Amino acid sequence: MEVITEGVNSLNIIDSSSSAKKNRIQVSSTKKPLFFYVNLAKRYMQQHSEVELSALGMVANILMPAQSCNFISFRIDIYITSTAIATVVTIAEILKNNGLAVEKRITTTTVDMREETGGRPVSKAKIEIMLGKSETFDELMAAAAEEAIDNEEQS
Repeated sequence: MEVITEGVNSLNIIDSSSSAKKNRIQVSSTKKPLFFYVNLAKRYMQQHSEVELSALGMVANILMPAQSCNFISFRIDIYITSTAIATVVTIAEILKNNGLAVEKRITTTTVDMREETGGRPVSKAKIEIMLGKSETFDELMAAAAEEAIDNEEQS
């Protein structure tokens, strides 16, 4: 019994809800402007050396009605490019093209979600892009900070 007590006492309990994904940015195309997310990603890379950009899109289900008795109705799933997904890709490209970030991982999936309680599941496209600091990140950020100070002094 003492062995079990010692084992329980030596357990290290981690609250996964508070420690998981502190460097994740969930992007919405309607809530904040593009450069809010770009600047937030820079700040996260300064703090954590990497940042994960994440967004959800939509999958539209279109039911094509029968035109006549000779045709059968059918459903077509069309994957719509979500503006939030496009925003995530744009943020990643801005950071990469400015030499601040390197791509580490890109993951795409679809997730089933219920938009209303008791409603039927709706498929949503999901993208996650993990970016890491480039080798020149710190120098580029220091140069940008210096330039901002110079511009303030001139005004």
